[in-house]
Amino acid sequence: MDCLFCKIIAGEIPSKKVYEDAHCYAFYDINPQAETHFLVVPKTHLASANEITAENAAEIAHIFTVIPKICKDLGLESYRIINNCGAGAGQTVLHLHFHVLSGSNLGERLV
Repeated sequence: MDCLFCKIIAGEIPSKKVYEDAHCYAFYDINPQAETHFLVVPKTHLASANEITAENAAEIAHIFTVIPKICKDLGLESYRIINNCGAGAGQTVLHLHFHVLSGSNLGERLV
């Protein structure tokens, strides 16, 4: 498969790892949009949130239990989680991923 994030997970492309377990991988974004900006991706390839099903939803739920642990370990008290689904929403890598941003007051605006 020619997926950038699958290659990062496999160690074929270097990344600055934040966290890893059997189900997900987290790494710092190479183009950060906040003081702290990392991505959390499932190790199972899913192109987008449109591919979440009852059968694989537990893997995604696991990510949402991991994110607060990572943030606590990094000393982040508040943070934003963003998922872009599809090109029109800004998804540039077709592997489901969650952006976690923190730092200076992010405010209420999403764009």
